[in-house]
Amino acid sequence: MAMPQPVKMNVPLLDLKPQYEALKAELDAAMIAVATSQHFILGPSVKTLEEQIAPYVQCKFGIGVSSGTDALLLALMALDIGRGDEVITSSYTFFATGGTVSRVGARPIFLDIDPVSFHQDVGLVKDFLHHNCERRGDGVYNKATGGRVRALMPVHLYGQSADMDPLMELAREFGLKVVEDAAQAIGTEYPKERRVGSIGDIGCFSFFPSKNLGAFGDAGLCTTNDPALAERMRIMRVHGGKPKYYHKVVGGNFRLDELQAAVLLVKFRHLETWHQGRQKNAAFYDRAFAAAKLDGRVTTPATKPGYRHIYNQYVIRVPERDRMRDYLKECGIGTEIYYPVPLHIQECFADLGYKPGDCPESMRAAAETIALPIYPEISEAQQQHVVDSVAEFLKSS
Repeated sequence: MAMPQPVKMNVPLLDLKPQYEALKAELDAAMIAVATSQHFILGPSVKTLEEQIAPYVQCKFGIGVSSGTDALLLALMALDIGRGDEVITSSYTFFATGGTVSRVGARPIFLDIDPVSFHQDVGLVKDFLHHNCERRGDGVYNKATGGRVRALMPVHLYGQSADMDPLMELAREFGLKVVEDAAQAIGTEYPKERRVGSIGDIGCFSFFPSKNLGAFGDAGLCTTNDPALAERMRIMRVHGGKPKYYHKVVGGNFRLDELQAAVLLVKFRHLETWHQGRQKNAAFYDRAFAAAKLDGRVTTPATKPGYRHIYNQYVIRVPERDRMRDYLKECGIGTEIYYPVPLHIQECFADLGYKPGDCPESMRAAAETIALPIYPEISEAQQQHVVDSVAEFLKSS
């Protein structure tokens, strides 16, 4: 069946200009204040941001860092994870999740996802630890590789929490550390109003410009309730030097930029309002797709009872995803595919020996999912155009 003539309306995947225009005076003043002070590295804005965000995510300590990727890298380094060690994580996530494990010399163990939530399938983690590993005196070891399994790295994907309680139980049972990849999930809650980033040993956040709380460039934060870990991360973010020029450990240059911290402090005051805007927009999509009567051909995001979803992305499943994306582009609609190539089949991880069929749900999600515009300032007319365009494609294909 021929595709209908596209009806065009400009709906970008993300438009940050309205946000900037609304806060322009505050943001400009904050940046000028930093320029006037000439205090650019680990200044008062960084300290204040750490002090404000840590309690927001229900943690005692916040350590500002240079990016979400560096937050993950610093967390692994602070836990002394390296060569000969292994970290269990998801295959369906942004590259940094697995890439940082490799960068410290450890081996990522990629396991498949739950097809509804897109989060790590806890049952597979349990099976791997119970059947593919063996206990020895000082820890638990992968029978196939001989590597020592040191940590779990759950990913709070798209703004909703992974299933943390059973993962924490497994961590306690097997003596593992837990690093939460909360890059897309600041303010996300697990049941009983527990904020992600406070449940495991270390939480890792990203303030990339596209995030719900976005800087004017790269920025990130680590959180922990462990004072010793917090101090270790503070030292390791400045090359491991304390006092300056005296190094007991090797760290890196992972400092949060003072200008970025000043921008984030202005934006942070509005974060809850932006979360609410995204939740409102997600509810509109849910209703509009239901009203379109597409006979189950669109699967909208599943929100678990007791969880707080902040909708960093609004991701749907559809048949003929790539053709639909092309059609939506003709309709003026911006979209994104998170993530087209699961980590277990990335070329740089070929030496790990995974095959496409090892993570079938990750492969299916990579082929069927697409993210729609969900930013707070999008209008209902724009959202309805998105839904109408999706419906036109599906009814004509």
